Amino acid sequence: MVSSGISPNEASVTSVARLAAAKGNGDYAFKVVKEFVSVGGVSIPRLRTYAPALLCFCEKLEAEKGYEVEEHMEAAGIALEEAEISALLKVSAATGRENKVYRYLHKLREYVGCVSEETLKIIEEWFCGEKAGEVGDNGIGSDVGMLREAVLNNGGGWHGHGWVGEGKWTVKKGNVSSTGRCLSCSEQLACVDTNEVETQKFVDSLVALAMDRKTKMNSCETNVVFSEFQDWLEKHGDYEAIVDGANIGLYQQNFVDGSFSLSQLESVMKELYRESGNNKWPLILLHKRRVKTLLENPTHRNLVEEWISNGVLYATPPGSNDDWYWLYAAAKLKCLLVTNDEMRDHIFELLGSTFFQKWKERHQVRYTFVKGNLKLEMPSPFSVVIQESEKGSWHFPVSCENNEESSRTWMCISRQSILDSPKSNGKIP
Repeated sequence: MVSSGISPNEASVTSVARLAAAKGNGDYAFKVVKEFVSVGGVSIPRLRTYAPALLCFCEKLEAEKGYEVEEHMEAAGIALEEAEISALLKVSAATGRENKVYRYLHKLREYVGCVSEETLKIIEEWFCGEKAGEVGDNGIGSDVGMLREAVLNNGGGWHGHGWVGEGKWTVKKGNVSSTGRCLSCSEQLACVDTNEVETQKFVDSLVALAMDRKTKMNSCETNVVFSEFQDWLEKHGDYEAIVDGANIGLYQQNFVDGSFSLSQLESVMKELYRESGNNKWPLILLHKRRVKTLLENPTHRNLVEEWISNGVLYATPPGSNDDWYWLYAAAKLKCLLVTNDEMRDHIFELLGSTFFQKWKERHQVRYTFVKGNLKLEMPSPFSVVIQESEKGSWHFPVSCENNEESSRTWMCISRQSILDSPKSNGKIP
């Protein structure tokens, strides 16, 4: 098309690629996409533009050509989805490329989470096959300390160092308890958090966005004030939870004579203190104007003054957005955040939807008050994502229509590892 002097758009290139792939000509399907990319312009390729060539190569077991398409996609900044990852996983398994199989299992973990029944079948066929049982760990499994450190640094749920264990795999389908215990192998699933690098980028992004917002408001003073809060938190940051004071105090107060409920905020504080294993009070973040009003009320003054003197109430300054303060504090301290705020403001989208969603699942505590009685909804004790343990076992959650965790099917895959030795206790005998 391009060689003929025609300037195609993405839709026309995709149509040609699909026709070529339907005829089994993956080479031509890929050729028209590469020509389209080389020309450049306003119209850019999408996942659907590359998919015909990639899927065609995988179907014909032309693995190397499939990998080449993937590399081209990565260079164009296009992420794979389940169908494409599954196709690459299948062709890698069929051609005996165990390292590629391992790589695409982690691609599924990173980009998909819960897998479809079709993908699950591909995974099951690999682990039940002869080749999978022949693949050893080349000594990786004996370095238990290294594997555990990798899992910790990754935020839990995977180590990424390669196959662990020896011999045939045991594949079972079953369920997971409400506490995250696999009912097939009794292994405890992890509550997967963001890793150290991701978390620091998150914190840096929050600071940059907060400062940028203040600059646009032509308020150099509030930039300085936010820096002061950073310094204050550095000195006093020994908290296990951050509390969005306004969100809790104004909860269900949208009625005649409704006002800020200090009693609701006090209930949350006491419950978090009670649940803390270290007898630590959480930190409340509340706007200075609101704090001033509470101090002027004789009924509330003593409690508020007590919180201030104990360092568990920080008053955010005029002209500031409370959101930046409580979100920054929770991210910086890697602790819980108590709020019902869904954080759907467009500015939060700049933090990255995939990462931000994962962070909220791990750190956000929601709450309700039913007839004055508080109920905290803590983060789940485990994450519904693909997990790889330090023992080398794998757990794959299967997509289900109602997302009811008690009925969700998990595929548990394990084999003998050094940690299973009764004499080792997790150490090399």
